[in-house]
Amino acid sequence: MGWYSDHVLPRWVDRACGMEQADPYRARVCAGLSGDVVEIGFGSGHNTRFYPPAVRSVAAVEPSDAAWRIAEERIVRAHVPVVRSGLDGQALTLDDDSVDAALSTWTMCTIPDLDAALAELRRVLRPGGTLHFLEHGLAPDESVRRWQRRLAPLHQRIAGGCHLTRRIVAAIERAGFEVREVDVFYEDGAPKVLGADALGLAVNPADPPLSAPGP
Repeated sequence: MGWYSDHVLPRWVDRACGMEQADPYRARVCAGLSGDVVEIGFGSGHNTRFYPPAVRSVAAVEPSDAAWRIAEERIVRAHVPVVRSGLDGQALTLDDDSVDAALSTWTMCTIPDLDAALAELRRVLRPGGTLHFLEHGLAPDESVRRWQRRLAPLHQRIAGGCHLTRRIVAAIERAGFEVREVDVFYEDGAPKVLGADALGLAVNPADPPLSAPGP
């Protein structure tokens, strides 16, 4: 990772993701979290204000040291212990069946191997555990999709590998999760090409988790 990715991008993402208009979405996706939680793509800790009282602990997965340093004050103010637990959502350091819930906000667009990351979430989630997700990806309207496809190569280069055209809900279902709730919408105040969101809840069923795909 270069100087831009290590130092500039985390600060830009902190500002972009810290805007007040995102707060209602964060409150919605965090509602219902409880017990021991793993949050992938923890970033600079903007979700910490929205963890419900029922959350006992948070294992934060974040690859960027700069983002983690920015998050320090938010972690101190959190009402639950937050511990950095690995750098890679594709290879979690947690034990099998060790967490009650997982949280991902605007993260699945950037993970290089999303299928592997979702298989890891199924592995560490207890049967019946929940995945709370708020992600942007392929828009519901073809006119917006055309612009997303045009802008995707440039956006991926300047936004740390972010994919505009991923079908996030389909990937979650493909991993074996049961999607119980999903709301697809455009973020208020954001360009549609960047703000086509899916906010939802999926359940890890009782059957054995899928194996992570090979290289």
